[in-house]
Amino acid sequence: MLLTSDENGKFMHEADIANKILGLLIGGHDTASSSCASIVKFLAELPESKWKLQNQKYSWNVACEVMRLAPPLQGAFREAITDFMYSGFSIPKGWKIYWSAHSTHKNAEFFPKPLKFDPSRFEGSGPAPYTFVPFGGGPRMCPGKEYARLEILVFMHHLVKRFKWEKMIPNEKIIVDPMPNPEKGLPIRLYPHKA
Repeated sequence: MLLTSDENGKFMHEADIANKILGLLIGGHDTASSSCASIVKFLAELPESKWKLQNQKYSWNVACEVMRLAPPLQGAFREAITDFMYSGFSIPKGWKIYWSAHSTHKNAEFFPKPLKFDPSRFEGSGPAPYTFVPFGGGPRMCPGKEYARLEILVFMHHLVKRFKWEKMIPNEKIIVDPMPNPEKGLPIRLYPHKA
């Protein structure tokens, strides 16, 4: 942002740059905390996955699988840049189109047994391009992706290293408004690891 000019050779004003940075920090807060809450929920339900988190590569696989099952951002609108046909429907240029991360992530063609929690889906080359899109994709991918990744991994590392936990409300309902969050705030009981 500091070193790149627009097509007319003009640079961004300092106030605009500051607004973009604040937008990244504030915009990323709710999505990252939603992902962290979902990680706590899934790992409480699947304790056999916790011990494997000592392996940092596996930690990101777990985070990705959680974001696949409970994407922090449900989707976004895009504008059609040309006329095209999709599933028998004519979509004219300029129409707004909504893509759904939730539907994409549950597509059995790309994710066999789509409702099963399976971090191994992200081993090796992982899912096909544009089938796993919690941060969007292409030129409009979330600019805070790496910041979110760091925040999530640091959270997971410290949580698993220091505590065991269990959910206080076993079947707590998840409300999506606009991000998935536990209805009662996901109260948990923490048990510190013995030194």
